[in-house]
Amino acid sequence: MRCLLFPGQGVQKRGMGTDLFARHPEATALADDVLGYSIEELCARDPLRRLRDTRFAQPAVFFVNALLAAEQPRPDCVAGHSLGEYNALVAAGVLTLADGLALVARRAELMAEVTGGGMSAVQGVPAAFVRRALVETGLPNVFLANLNADTQTTIAGDRAELAVAGKAIAALPGARVIPLNVSGPFHTPLMAPAAARLREVLAEQTFAPAAVPVVSSVTGELFDPADGADLLARQLAEPVEWVRVVHTLRALGVTEFDEVNGRTVTALVTRIH
Repeated sequence: MRCLLFPGQGVQKRGMGTDLFARHPEATALADDVLGYSIEELCARDPLRRLRDTRFAQPAVFFVNALLAAEQPRPDCVAGHSLGEYNALVAAGVLTLADGLALVARRAELMAEVTGGGMSAVQGVPAAFVRRALVETGLPNVFLANLNADTQTTIAGDRAELAVAGKAIAALPGARVIPLNVSGPFHTPLMAPAAARLREVLAEQTFAPAAVPVVSSVTGELFDPADGADLLARQLAEPVEWVRVVHTLRALGVTEFDEVNGRTVTALVTRIH
């Protein structure tokens, strides 16, 4: 059983998708109409250096993911990491490409409005150790944001408190803490204002039945389109449960993991036991 995986923000780079746009002229024209700018110029050349900006990085990654998926054989199931979940929903027929892109663009705008926070990757120690260190440091505005693999997590929160938490966690045997180049405390309660506003947008969205199973990055369980608005709104302010996602996929019978646009999330799969 084959699962197609979609990475999220962080895989963007100038030149991505360069050879795809000419092969998909209708989809590219659609993206330009939805976004109001040239998606090909942004991804292939990025003359204004916008790919470092969440507002542009998310639509760019989403669209390149979508074009790459369109050239793949139909998978047996799909899943995506954070932003990548929107691609999974398009691949499963839950969202159209146009609706998915419009939602991603709005999501990116709302997330970019929450500033003053940051994220750091933590490698080499289990999530339970990280969680305990956060409790012991008594920092109210730092949270576990991504549970990516057995010994790889991401913490996020207020930038000043994040620095203190990073020092405490780095003192754990085997731990490495690496600050990430992001502008906000994504996947934490500090994103609640953005999540509330996105929920209003999602309430107007129609979610079709899934043609193939989709696993939610919020619950780690099967994505129910009837709860689509709630799940995608929660995604902004709750952790990415990637370890749970992979356990669920394996329980479904997945033995083959393929990824569009790199090897970021498949590398995590090999570190989940």
